[in-house]
Amino acid sequence: MVDVRSYISLNFSKSFLTIFIPFFLIISLVYLVKLSGLTAQIQMTFPELLKLYSYSIPDIIFYTLPLSFVVALSNVLIKLSQDNELIALYALGLKANKVLYSVWVLGLLFSLLLLSISFLAMPMSKQFLKSFKESKKNEAKLNIHAGKLGQKFGDYYIYVKKEKNGKFKDIVIYNRTNKNEEQFFAAKYGQINHAPASNSLQLEDGFGYTYAEKKLQQAKYNTLEVFEQKQKGSFKFQDIVSYWSQAKTDPKIMHRALFFIFVSLIPFLSIYLVAAFTMINPRYQANRSFVVMFLTALLLYMIASMLEKSGNALWLAAAVFFIVSLGKWLFEMRVARYF
Repeated sequence: MVDVRSYISLNFSKSFLTIFIPFFLIISLVYLVKLSGLTAQIQMTFPELLKLYSYSIPDIIFYTLPLSFVVALSNVLIKLSQDNELIALYALGLKANKVLYSVWVLGLLFSLLLLSISFLAMPMSKQFLKSFKESKKNEAKLNIHAGKLGQKFGDYYIYVKKEKNGKFKDIVIYNRTNKNEEQFFAAKYGQINHAPASNSLQLEDGFGYTYAEKKLQQAKYNTLEVFEQKQKGSFKFQDIVSYWSQAKTDPKIMHRALFFIFVSLIPFLSIYLVAAFTMINPRYQANRSFVVMFLTALLLYMIASMLEKSGNALWLAAAVFFIVSLGKWLFEMRVARYF
C-alpha cells in the first residue's frame, strides 16, 4: 500500500525549500541594505552588522514562511494533478480529504512554529536590536576628540588637548548649573568608562572650582569620577510576559498580537482554499495555480492588515471562521464531491 503521508510530505518538502530559500535570501538582502544605512549614524564593525542581522532573522522567517507555504502547496498539488498522480491515488480508493491529511499535519506544525516565532522570538529580537542601537548611539555621543570645541559629556562641556588610545591628557570641563552657579574642572589625565547602567568620566590629578553668587570653592583631587545623567525614557528590557501583558492597555500591541495570530494561522487556513483549485483533473480543468496563489495570499494578508489596524478578538474569530467555512465549501463543491 502506498504511504501517502510520506509521499505528499516528501514532495512538499522539496517544493517548499526551493521556494523558501530564495525568498529568505531576497528579504535578507533587503534587511541588510536597511541595516547598513545605520552606519551613517553610528560606527559598526562587520561582526556587529552580522549581529544586527541575526536579530532580524525571526522577522524574516515570519514574513516569508506563510507565503512560501501557500506557494509550495499550490505547486505540489497542481504538479501531482497534472502528472495524474492524484488521479492514481483516487483510483486506489483514497478520498481527496484523506490525501490532504498529511498536509493538515504540516499546516498545523508550521502554524505552531510561526506562533512561537511571533510571540517569543520576535519581541526578544526587537528589544535586543533596540538595545544595541541605543548603546551604539550612546557610545557615539561619548566619542571625545582632541582639540575640538563644543563637545559634551552629559550636561558638561569638555575640551581635551591630547588623546591616545582612549586616554585623555590636559582636560577642561565646564558646567553652568543655573544662572548664578558655575562649575569648572581641570585634570591632567582622564578616560571614559562604559557601563550598562551609566557611563562615567574618570579624572586624575586635577582641580575643581564651584562658583556661586557670593561663594567660590576650590578642591584638589587625585581621582574624580563624573557620571553621565541617565536620559529619561531610556530603553528598558522586558520579559515576554511583561511585553504582551501591555496588550490589555495598549491598543497598538493588542492589534499587533491579532496580526501575529492570524498570519501564524495562514498555513493552516489556506489548505482548503488552495486545494479547491489545485486538486484538479487535468483533462477537464485548467491550471489556475498562479491566480490561486495570488488571490489566496491577497485575501489572507488583507484580513491580517485589517486586524492590525482596528481588529479585536471577535473579529479575529469571525475571520478564522469565515476562511475555514469558505475553504471547506469550495473544496466540497469543486473536489470532494467528485473524488
